[in-house]
Amino acid sequence: MPSGNVIRGSRIGGAPERPTERYEPAPRRAVTYWCRNDHATEIRLALDAEEPAVWDCPRCGLPAGQDAQNPPGRTRPEPYKTHLAYVKERRTPEEGEALLAEALAALRRRRGRE
Repeated sequence: MPSGNVIRGSRIGGAPERPTERYEPAPRRAVTYWCRNDHATEIRLALDAEEPAVWDCPRCGLPAGQDAQNPPGRTRPEPYKTHLAYVKERRTPEEGEALLAEALAALRRRRGRE
């Protein structure tokens, strides 16, 4: 005899089915991308969405393009730059010396060593 705690006609995770007339999926189109390893990836986009020029291949991670005969090559990552390298791109050595002199003067004023 079954336990009295079970609701008859139900199961775990059971939910009422959605009627199909409540929603209508947006119209879509398929776009295919190919990588250098001849992997084809098909994505579905909305009709009014702009398709990206490059898509990452889910199998190998290489960039993929829409031209199967001429897929894009591997993109080279930009080399790591230190904070000092970025500062040197923005400032000339003369500007750097002027800023350093100004900062040292302010530090000496705070410490009372003018």
